[in-house]
Amino acid sequence: MKSIFSENQDIDKTAFVNWRMHDDHILNMLNMADGFLTAAIQLGEISLHDNTYKLADITVFAMLTNANHGIELYLKAMTWSLNEIIGNQIRIEGGHDIEQIYRTVRSRIRHYGGQISIQEFNLQTAQLKVYIDELFSKIRTKKSDNMDFSRYPLNQKYDPHFYVVQAGNVTVDLENFVSRFREIHGKLKVMSEFLFHQELNQDW
Repeated sequence: MKSIFSENQDIDKTAFVNWRMHDDHILNMLNMADGFLTAAIQLGEISLHDNTYKLADITVFAMLTNANHGIELYLKAMTWSLNEIIGNQIRIEGGHDIEQIYRTVRSRIRHYGGQISIQEFNLQTAQLKVYIDELFSKIRTKKSDNMDFSRYPLNQKYDPHFYVVQAGNVTVDLENFVSRFREIHGKLKVMSEFLFHQELNQDW
């Protein structure tokens, strides 16, 4: 049996895992963030094109996991860039709680004194903030942020997540998902790359 980590004779049928990896940790996180959000959006687009067998009912978990992890990576890369700009020795902050990581980025934006004002940041991340607020209204409990809701059907205490126990249907509008995350992806990509390439590394 052929190894998964092998090369196809056709270059277009080969994924090069290291081609977008560099000697810079932040840049690698940005590239990986781009991949996770791209995968989430493309999977949503595939489901919109053909959902004959209702595969979206099960692939939606991968869509949400990829979307949330992409957001997490973008926000952590932004935090790391901002920390380096202001001379903070901390690198990555926070666990997987994207609400908390978002607040950390906002705090750093307020203090770094560069070309992105807090007003501009709030404007550019308005759709992201709406999504985070909506998400946490569903997953937060007094004891946990439950960011693993799309990776497991239950938490570490074996309590089922909201969609397992909620009466009635829990749904995701695929058209809305794709359009919203296209915008969120675009805004995060532009801001995070600006902070890394221009503000931190002065690549004008």
